[in-house]
Amino acid sequence: MNFKKFAFVLLIPMLLVLLAACGSDDANGESDSNSDSDSNSNSEELEGSVAIDGSGTVYPLMARLAEEYMINEQPGVSVEVSRAGTSAGFEKFLAENGTDFNDASRLIKEEEQAKADELGIDVKELKVALDGLTIVTHPDNDWATELTQEQVQGIFLGEYTNWSDIDSSWPDQPIQTYGPNENHGTYEFFYENILEEQDLVETIDLQQDYSTLVTLISQDENAIGFFGFGYYDSNKDSIQAVNIDFGDGPVEPSLDTIAEDGDYAGFTRPVFTYLNVGNAQEKPQVLDYAIYIMNNVNTFAGETGFAPIPEEEAQSLVEELEVLK
Repeated sequence: MNFKKFAFVLLIPMLLVLLAACGSDDANGESDSNSDSDSNSNSEELEGSVAIDGSGTVYPLMARLAEEYMINEQPGVSVEVSRAGTSAGFEKFLAENGTDFNDASRLIKEEEQAKADELGIDVKELKVALDGLTIVTHPDNDWATELTQEQVQGIFLGEYTNWSDIDSSWPDQPIQTYGPNENHGTYEFFYENILEEQDLVETIDLQQDYSTLVTLISQDENAIGFFGFGYYDSNKDSIQAVNIDFGDGPVEPSLDTIAEDGDYAGFTRPVFTYLNVGNAQEKPQVLDYAIYIMNNVNTFAGETGFAPIPEEEAQSLVEELEVLK
């Protein structure tokens, strides 16, 4: 081998090493960029568990956030989300060694706050989304497609027993009402805000499980029930929503109309998760997850059947949580 060939042979590996190094730098540059991005939300790898219970209405949103957090943010943290219902969840939350969060489809009650004070539990309210209470019927019901707010009240108070009591052209068939049971904040919201604290009709079929409610309504042509918009939105093939007339014409519940100052405002409500501040200060993964929720909740609200809250509200809560570090 002459000198030129020898030099060429030596040069190739050197170039390959240099290119590999450049490629590595590029890759690292991208990786560093991602790492920088990740480090904005996760300054360290965390371990441990986060316990959440409460509202079945809020469950789809919180379960989606938990899934995303465990896969893409903190694989070492286990986030367990259950759905006993708002009231039943508060019983688990307001207890010694209770849950870290309680999801709620209503505000915390005075007696629940009093119990928290008695136990020395500092509770922080986090508004996470907006839900539209949705009235649903069997898909073959082609008469009660639009109802006034007063007619909805009359149906669930038992003032109308047959459909023909509302409109003589409608079937002379008994109305069968359905809804979530007393464990759920949706029941309490309906009772307190829609029925103005008047008792529901005695014949109503109240259920703990929302999927059971969907099944029952989808099998009963004379059924009418209520729950959060998300359960209707994910079961449109088996039930239908009733448009509600709040005084200015019928309004279809949708992510475009559900808003505290929107067309569906009459049946719109905020939903929450409540944080045990002491647990957040003792367990870094709990505080990190709380901040993750408020930084990302609007990203996943729509796909789980909720309207987003104003971004400035979410970021204001992030700032308040950051202070707990």
